[in-house]
Amino acid sequence: MPVLTAHDLHKAFGPQTILDGVSVNIRTGERVGLVGLNGSGKSTLARILAGVEQPDSGTIARRRGAEIGVLSQDPVFEPTDTARDVVLAGLSAWHAAKARHDEVSRALAAGSGDAEALLAEQTEAAADVERLGGWDMMHRVDAIIGHVGVTRPDAPMSVLSGGDRRRVALARLLVSRPALAVLDEPSNHLDVETVEWLERYLVEEHPGALLLITHDRYLLDRVAERTLEIDKGKVYSYDGGYEEYLEQKADRLALEARTESNRQNFLRTELEWLRRQPKARTGKQKARIQRAETAKSAPPPKAERTAQLSVEAVRTGKTILELKKLGLSLDGKWLVRGLDFTLTKGERVGIVGRNGTGKTTMLRAILGQLGVEGDGAAAEGPRMEGEVVLGKNTSVAYFDQHRSGLDLDKSIFENIAGSHPRVEVGGRSMDVRSYLERFLFDPNKARQPVGSLSGGERARVALAKMLTQSVNVIILDEPTNDLDVMTLAALEEMLIELDGSALVVTHDRWFLNRVATSILAFEGDGRVVRYAGNYDAYREQRAHAALKIEAEARAAKAQAAEPRPAPAKAAAKAGDKPKLTFAERTELDGIVGRIDAAEQKVAELEAKLADPTLYASRGTDVAGLLSELERAKEEAARLVSRWEELETKREAAGKG
Repeated sequence: MPVLTAHDLHKAFGPQTILDGVSVNIRTGERVGLVGLNGSGKSTLARILAGVEQPDSGTIARRRGAEIGVLSQDPVFEPTDTARDVVLAGLSAWHAAKARHDEVSRALAAGSGDAEALLAEQTEAAADVERLGGWDMMHRVDAIIGHVGVTRPDAPMSVLSGGDRRRVALARLLVSRPALAVLDEPSNHLDVETVEWLERYLVEEHPGALLLITHDRYLLDRVAERTLEIDKGKVYSYDGGYEEYLEQKADRLALEARTESNRQNFLRTELEWLRRQPKARTGKQKARIQRAETAKSAPPPKAERTAQLSVEAVRTGKTILELKKLGLSLDGKWLVRGLDFTLTKGERVGIVGRNGTGKTTMLRAILGQLGVEGDGAAAEGPRMEGEVVLGKNTSVAYFDQHRSGLDLDKSIFENIAGSHPRVEVGGRSMDVRSYLERFLFDPNKARQPVGSLSGGERARVALAKMLTQSVNVIILDEPTNDLDVMTLAALEEMLIELDGSALVVTHDRWFLNRVATSILAFEGDGRVVRYAGNYDAYREQRAHAALKIEAEARAAKAQAAEPRPAPAKAAAKAGDKPKLTFAERTELDGIVGRIDAAEQKVAELEAKLADPTLYASRGTDVAGLLSELERAKEEAARLVSRWEELETKREAAGKG
């Protein structure tokens, strides 16, 4: 049963057509993804479907009584309301259902009214309460507030950051459990752990239908049952998540290419025939001419545009970046403590951790934006100790998560080149409009104020501005926020081909798996640990470490619980001592060589996993190498333990 059906929607802003005859159907409980280039109309379509905005023409039918909840990219709240007040406001439907159930229950207890009708109404109200979260809703509210990362639920909205406000809005929508939830970029400003929780929640617990607009390809792939793509005003529907969407879109584009090729072949054949014919023509000939004219006038399919990102790299020196015993603290709490880190050429380090653990603060320290310990200028902000060493030839480009380098009142053109008609890129001069076309901006949009652009379009302007520089280190702080998947893919390719190094703070797991050669994980309480490999390799190493700690704890607990053995009886003969058997003596003679071989294998595997080229060209080998390394370490430890056991026995026998 459909929760929403839209037919023949049209929407234009001035001369630009956003929706051109779009029809959409979303069934009850269905999870639908929506993708498209920045500025293609994803958010506009979502607002129209939710009733927040009206189309120029077309019809929308919504199921009677179906509540539609919207998570917008810029939610607005009363500044004096607390975060908890805002979240609890999402329970209006639950309160109404529970009040109705309580009222009917009282009527039944009093024996007033039609008992059969009251029982039916009570059953319906109880079902609504269950659908909207169950009877113990306050416990669920607190749990969701914690899961989405709202750390100050009693703070007024006026003092919360933009990211905090988004998390509060997300919590309110999840608590309300609407018949259709429209989530516009829900993973923005969330850390990786929260995104993974949200992914599980939407699949396992959210009861209603879902329209998910996101650049997070893992989230889309694992949540969506169907994917819609908006392209040049049209909407195409594909079964499945992101991977199935890519496969089916490739098939569609291939079909379009074959159709265009067939049309061109038909035109060539018909034109040759027309040129050979005499002037007088029959009715059949005239029909054939008409078919040729129709085919000739049909517009060819527009080629799909993709961003073309590149950066001019400059030569690096021996030292690129070193952190020596780096410490960062805020209000007496350690964010980073005693960190030693070296960045080498070709490395692309992904930086992960929960919000507030110090990732952006570390980037600011690297960029020289923090004072050192004892510096009065830094007294109100984070404090730094240790040393940050940038090489003499190190040239850094920085892409910050707030896109703060943009002047919103100025045009795209002015933000990139000021008043100059050309821009210097990679040592050569380019027309500004031609340069902007690389970032998917139409030439007629170049004079548009940046403040009027979507979040994704602003991000592309910031990228265009950053990439006019010649650099050898790129630092990106949440670059994936708001960018469409096509631009993300272009950014990934640019970083993979970069003749330099990169530090990337991001929650996008797909991005990290494609780009990262190692992961720098902020684990809390000042602990920052470096892991070889991409995000999946990092997760596997964390899982191995957790299993090892758990096994050691179980072993220690079991050992503590074992009864101590009674003192051994005196040996019958004073000279009785345990002696090595012939097999044990042979084993002892060769065990040192076996230990050396096992430790050599461990070293070789660690060297392979430390090689940045492994993750760029043979990423699928990483998981197998990690498992092999774990087995090699266990074997080396077993051999050392066995050697100690045999040596102890031999020495005891010798003393006897």
